Amino acid sequence: MTIQDQPILDEKTIRIVKSTVPVLEVHGESITSRFYQRLFENHPELKNIFNQTNQQKGKQSKALAGAVYAAAVHIDNLEAILPAVKQIAHKHRSLNILPEHYPIVGENLLAAIKEVLGDAATDDIINAWGEAYGVIADVFIQVEVDMYKENEEKIGGWKGYRDFNVIKKVKESDVITSFYLKPSDNGSIPFYQAGQYITVKIEKEGAPYNFLRQYSLSSKSNDNYFRISVKREAGIDGNPDGVVSTYLHDTVEEGDTLPLSAPSGDFFLVESEKPLVLISGGVGLTPLVSMLETAVAEQPNRPIYFIHATQNSNVHGLRDAVKDITDKFSNVSSYVVYDNPLEDDQFDKEGYVDLPWLQSIIPTNQASFYFCGPEGFMRVINRALKEWNVEEEEIHFEFFGPAGSLE
Repeated sequence: MTIQDQPILDEKTIRIVKSTVPVLEVHGESITSRFYQRLFENHPELKNIFNQTNQQKGKQSKALAGAVYAAAVHIDNLEAILPAVKQIAHKHRSLNILPEHYPIVGENLLAAIKEVLGDAATDDIINAWGEAYGVIADVFIQVEVDMYKENEEKIGGWKGYRDFNVIKKVKESDVITSFYLKPSDNGSIPFYQAGQYITVKIEKEGAPYNFLRQYSLSSKSNDNYFRISVKREAGIDGNPDGVVSTYLHDTVEEGDTLPLSAPSGDFFLVESEKPLVLISGGVGLTPLVSMLETAVAEQPNRPIYFIHATQNSNVHGLRDAVKDITDKFSNVSSYVVYDNPLEDDQFDKEGYVDLPWLQSIIPTNQASFYFCGPEGFMRVINRALKEWNVEEEEIHFEFFGPAGSLE
């Protein structure tokens, strides 16, 4: 898709919006924090859509501030932000964000700008941002309308939420459990790209709002089930335990029903003749196992390197699944890195993944690299690949939650 047939902003509006870039750089997060406060005060029903844990941690405000800043910088060339628009639109589609939500967002965003900037937010600035927001919102709406339509037209596709039964629950490690999910209506399920995710909706009795969480599909696309592999998120540093992950681990059993959105996401395996390198940290292995299963099925001669880093065997999920593939397919090499190994653990490296070690096991930087895991882990991997001069278009990664920065 290209951005076309959108209203053209006049030069004065563009100039005014661009003049706010330095202000947004300084006050962006204050504006978006106030925006979310206003949004939920005026429309508490939207708490059923937005992840309140990310709100409390400030992740969503930070991500939105980055998006608003990028929009201001590129207001005269919105094509430049189309990749980011598509990434956000995938999230919106999975959460069932609808066109009628955008005027609500716009009204509260402009009010937040006015509140935070005070007299500095002149009528000219507010009016210019009102026009700019209208154009940007139209871009999002069109991208998302196309996504909804494409998804509904797929064999087995649907809009909104669809009930799935838990047909199998498997403990993968001390902290990771897999859930195998099949449609309650016994209908078809759609094909999905290896690396994509679904949204699980939890409606807890007595809770003030629903809980929505996105989980990567951890097996290759098939006609029978979805599989998600969920880490129990234990509370640390005063933060509470993960509401949804603990509910899934402790309460959901085989035979129970979970409402799901259809698969979504722009982090997925792209076919290539180049060697494939999959690097995961902790539960970040879930989308990469899906990629591994898909790659060996579709490209059995492609060299594949699967690297997983975690604390030790007690928390190492899907270990047997990866080992079975490695034993079966001669084109697959897998490596384990433990930073706190147990006495009888078997592993390839103690400590952490670093560039010299990567270069010792991967014969070339002319490969396709995919990685996922905690943000600090991904920052280290990203820095290593750039130092190795890996081509930028061959570096692919996924944030669990709102997008951040690896710089």
